[in-house]
Amino acid sequence: MAYRQTERVLARKEKTRLLILKAARDAVAEGGFAAVQMSTVAAAAGLATGTLYRYFPSKTDLLTEIFRVVTQWEVDVMGQVAASDGTVRERLQAALEVFSARALQAPRLAYALIFEPVDPAVDAERLVFRRAYAEILGRLVEEGIANREFPKQDTAVVANCIVGALAEALVGPLAPGRSSTPEERQAAIDSIVSFCLNAVSH
Repeated sequence: MAYRQTERVLARKEKTRLLILKAARDAVAEGGFAAVQMSTVAAAAGLATGTLYRYFPSKTDLLTEIFRVVTQWEVDVMGQVAASDGTVRERLQAALEVFSARALQAPRLAYALIFEPVDPAVDAERLVFRRAYAEILGRLVEEGIANREFPKQDTAVVANCIVGALAEALVGPLAPGRSSTPEERQAAIDSIVSFCLNAVSH
């Protein structure tokens, strides 16, 4: 008879997996993907390195999963804001604001997720999630066109442009430093949001 894992065993394994992912996320937030080492992640999670490898057979597997988990959370946050109450312009503004604010609150993590040179497997995930952001923004623009809040335009192209503008302005090579005051960070967010809204409006 095949061994069937009990609910308790499965729960314990999931708890351990989450501990690993939290430790890996913290490491990425502090030093980027390049700074992540399996031994230090295992130690931070309170595990032996060999135990970590039973959950993630390679560093690439771990980095790909942590990228997927963290970025999916960010996509979900933007999606929830985009689906909230209000006019399309208000919801688009709120989605842009929350994305920008979260990126500036954790700039090292944002850089790692958006721009840091990474393993090709992680980079492939990055493309998937950039498309996910563009789909959320594109649906808002389409809705705005339908109810005449926005003029007719190529929503796919415009959404891709907004995703690129957000990335470049917030954490790209041309982005100015944001480790200043809350007022300066808010001014940067306001400028970015205003630019994006102007891009889709009359």
